[in-house]
Amino acid sequence: MNFFGKKKKEVNTTVSSTSASKPTDAQTTIVKLRESIANQDKREEHIQKKINSVVAEAKTKMAKGDKKGAVYAMKRKKLYEQEQAKIQNVRFTLETQVINLESAQQNAQTYSALKQGNTAMQGIRKQVGIEQVDDVMDEIKEEMEMAQEINEAIAQPVDPLMADEDELLEELNMLETADLEAELLKPPPTAAMAMPAAPDSKLPALAKKEEDDLKALEAELAGL
Repeated sequence: MNFFGKKKKEVNTTVSSTSASKPTDAQTTIVKLRESIANQDKREEHIQKKINSVVAEAKTKMAKGDKKGAVYAMKRKKLYEQEQAKIQNVRFTLETQVINLESAQQNAQTYSALKQGNTAMQGIRKQVGIEQVDDVMDEIKEEMEMAQEINEAIAQPVDPLMADEDELLEELNMLETADLEAELLKPPPTAAMAMPAAPDSKLPALAKKEEDDLKALEAELAGL
């Protein structure tokens, strides 16, 4: 059964490839029109050769004095020129049709591409609507806010006594105040201040003066 299933799949692939490569009606028509234009070119070239031939014939007959034959050749030239003009008109019409068909085919391909693009855009819009985009953006904002909260939580200092710092400072201030009050309330010292001891010996200058005064007094008494 696997073999037959695989065989069927290959046949479908071949048919799909053939359908994809099949030319459109516009392409077939354009090819036929171009073939017709090529045939008209060949006919015009053949008619031009005929015209050149009858012109040469008319010149030859005029040189020989056959005026009637020359006039007849010129009439044939006119007929060929009329046919040539018809061919040119037909070719112009065919070329116009080719240009219009190519333009129409290009417009059809452009329209098909635009339609496919529009269908693709509609499919994308159904998959990604404005409400879905808003929901995704809200989710992104929530995740970013959550990440910020996590970062802030991780960055917090790990100090078990941080919350008691104010109480500790207040306690320290109270201790300092108590120490100051205790210092102010301390009684003054009762012992007398120590004074420097008086020297036992007299100063050298004063001792010499007293000695001189004593000698002067003894001299004065001896004179009496």
